[in-house]
Amino acid sequence: MASSSIKEEIEKANKKAVERMMESEPHWVDMGVAERVIPDLKGMKLLHAGPPITWDRVSGPLKGALIGAVIYEGWADTPEKAERLLKTGEVVFEPTHPHRVVGPMAGVVSPSMPVFIFYDPKFGNYAYTNMNEGLGKVLRYGAYGKEVIDRLKWMAEVLYPVLKATIEEIRKDRKPGLNFKNIIAQALHMGDECHNRYVAANALLLKEISPYMFSTGIDRKDVIAAYNFIARNIIFPLNMGMAAAKLMTLAAHGIEYSTIVTVMTRNGTDMGIWVSSLGEEWFTAPAPIPKGVWFPGYSEKDANPDIGDSSITETAGFGGFAMAAAPAIISYVGSTVEFAIENTKRMYEITYTKHKYFTIPYLGFQGTPTGVDIRKVVKTGITPTINTGVAHKEPGIGQVGAGIVQFPIEPFKAALRRFAQKYGI
Repeated sequence: MASSSIKEEIEKANKKAVERMMESEPHWVDMGVAERVIPDLKGMKLLHAGPPITWDRVSGPLKGALIGAVIYEGWADTPEKAERLLKTGEVVFEPTHPHRVVGPMAGVVSPSMPVFIFYDPKFGNYAYTNMNEGLGKVLRYGAYGKEVIDRLKWMAEVLYPVLKATIEEIRKDRKPGLNFKNIIAQALHMGDECHNRYVAANALLLKEISPYMFSTGIDRKDVIAAYNFIARNIIFPLNMGMAAAKLMTLAAHGIEYSTIVTVMTRNGTDMGIWVSSLGEEWFTAPAPIPKGVWFPGYSEKDANPDIGDSSITETAGFGGFAMAAAPAIISYVGSTVEFAIENTKRMYEITYTKHKYFTIPYLGFQGTPTGVDIRKVVKTGITPTINTGVAHKEPGIGQVGAGIVQFPIEPFKAALRRFAQKYGI
């Protein structure tokens, strides 16, 4: 095929990919137990954020989260026994993304954990995510003490039934469920970027679901406890925003000739990407250590390299790419308001378009940078820059800060070489 024809095919494919990404309509439609609703999650298997990894290379926070999940499932009663099961392969662990699952930080999902079920009626895709535990000493940051396991059990026994009954009430009133894309769009106008800041989104979520929560017929004590847990956990909608973003990027995946990135993720050792036209082939490089602000008693020497599926938000055109909409995020991740604005502007240089529906008031309601193009990344040398939480490098400790991280360029170069090989360029 002539080079001009290939360029035309790429342009047509990328236009289609980002159009589908923007037109996706992610809805929260149900709750379920992971092993009953997620395809191929059976037996002693765990899912984790990021690209595939072997036990000998697993990072501290991912190790801690996997150990905690084994204990939570009752497959072992001590960290030592749990680690032995993981090390010998009796407990299998696989990446989330091939299962259409996303999870923040370690992102570990185990068979008996309750999950959100998201559906995109526009393109017919499903996505899944677990429930957010809150900040600090939590499983996703690698903590696995008794308080962590007890909280997870409470979430399964109290929070999950309330949320399942709530979404069932919502679906009686409106089909197919709760449109989370609308919440993201509104929150961007209210000071959130919908990766590390969900203050407005949490208020919007509670506003939407509260009438249904209190009409479920579930014991009022449990409903109030569930409501208070969500109200006090300002990052609660993160997992839901990630599931919505997964549906948006799924809509853009699998388009021949497209150079648009559809997955960006990290496992605490490596970061990796998928590209729309290259299937589920991973392109990876070492994950960088975030630069940021630290909780009292901790510093950069305690930080693990970046971890989590949460960069699916930037992949879909919000999150760190929309920092200009959320200057207050700087108080959490460090840096300056000027940096937040400049970062959003810089991301326009490596993306295909400006989002139709996610807009930034401060930038004259311009759409957010949407559709990372591997060609533009390699040409400009600019790589995706996001905000992130920071986990301690040792298992069992938890979150130690938050910051900014810039992805390495190597996976984008490798993906472009593979693209050129596939299409004979």
